[in-house]
Amino acid sequence: MDQSNLIFNILLIVSAIFSVECNSTRARNSRSAREGALRLVGGRNSYEGNVEIFHIGIWGTICDDEWDIKEANIVCRLLGMGNATTATHNGEFGRGRRKIWMDNLYCEGHEKRLQDCRFDGWGVNDCSTSEAAGVVCESKNSTKFQSLISKTPATVRPKLELHKEKNIEVRLVGGRYPTEGRVEVKIGKGDWGLICGDGWSLLEANVICQQLNKGYGNAAVQSSFFGGSHEKIIISGVKCTGREANISECTYEAFGNNVNCPGREDNIAGVICAAELPDLVPDEVEIERSAYLEDRQLLFLQCAMEENCLASEAYKLDKNDYGWLYEQRRLLRFTARIANVGTTDFRPFLPKHAWQWHMCHLHYHSMEVFAHFDVINNRGEKVAEGHKASFCLEDNNCLPGIEKRYACANYGDQGISVGCSDTYLHTVDCQWVDITDLQPGIYKFKVSINPEFKVAELNYDNNAAVCTMYYNAVTVRMLNCTLQRP
Repeated sequence: MDQSNLIFNILLIVSAIFSVECNSTRARNSRSAREGALRLVGGRNSYEGNVEIFHIGIWGTICDDEWDIKEANIVCRLLGMGNATTATHNGEFGRGRRKIWMDNLYCEGHEKRLQDCRFDGWGVNDCSTSEAAGVVCESKNSTKFQSLISKTPATVRPKLELHKEKNIEVRLVGGRYPTEGRVEVKIGKGDWGLICGDGWSLLEANVICQQLNKGYGNAAVQSSFFGGSHEKIIISGVKCTGREANISECTYEAFGNNVNCPGREDNIAGVICAAELPDLVPDEVEIERSAYLEDRQLLFLQCAMEENCLASEAYKLDKNDYGWLYEQRRLLRFTARIANVGTTDFRPFLPKHAWQWHMCHLHYHSMEVFAHFDVINNRGEKVAEGHKASFCLEDNNCLPGIEKRYACANYGDQGISVGCSDTYLHTVDCQWVDITDLQPGIYKFKVSINPEFKVAELNYDNNAAVCTMYYNAVTVRMLNCTLQRP
């Protein structure tokens, strides 16, 4: 055997040994985690980060659809920490894994395992990796932590006002067109730098686009698609309401050199602006005049149960009990008419091939989170909610001279045309809130459209109809409905 062949064979043996060792290490790591185990990744410390769950030997992400403080509290508790201080959305701690295990997770708060909550099923989702759910938990020594914050606010997740630095310049760089690119900022006489993409959303994008007179925020980019280096990030944790005229009016967590930006190395904020966008508005008058109560047996609600449209108590009934199908649920029914008063059509953010077929309703649903229905008490707590997981979007009614373009039937294109409305009549499955266990009283009733700002709009301040609700256990009445932000 000549020397070159000898060296080649030695390299093969070393490579094989290394491969076996790596596989063995991965196997040991997989075996060390139990089914349903949780962990936080991407955070700046051990008590914050995107939530990952271990299932059939694989770590995966949880989608942020329906993610709120109830689910976050369970995660923090299971990880041996205090309560959650924040339930984060939109991959605040970086993009999630490609494997998304859970979507539309709905917990009551007492569950001992996250998989004991209702969700769409393992691996069933319509989410992207940018929709990772996360948490910020209370530290085990929260007293010490709070003391540290008060002494050194600049080093521990501060919430400062950016408008203290009035002279902030903004520009877009690296785009294919003048209306897109990575966001670069210049504070005072400093150098141009980047914004960290953690938590970057359409609200922040909208401020940038309007500040630069480039229209409205059409997409919030959280990657290096438009170029840029992670080392040049000088601002992190920017939060806007979307109403600000200038980025200097928003808040931030830190700025300067060596700013910590959680998540992947390409977690850079960018925007795509547009001159025209849709604008959805719920008909608050229709909610007032159409609301009523119906008592209905579970026998007639099986399709709705499959889509998690009933209150959690309905799912606790003993299915072995012969009469469980004859148990009644009290439903607060109403009509939701959603008009598009914008300048272009409202379209689902998912491509058509990703829509889900629902056998019960015999059509495709293009959006999982399009509306929230909430009953809120005088302490601001949700005491009942409509968990309407999926929607199809179509033109039901249009102004004179406008032709209908979208229809759910026969795998048709879905959307809402300008000048048209999508009407969900009170008779439709899941067009209700299950208030079976609600005590009589005065409440606030809230119908929120596009509540997670997943589709860009001209204006988000008219996306919710909020009414005063009088419930006396026999009848229900809606009064003083007004348009607000979700």
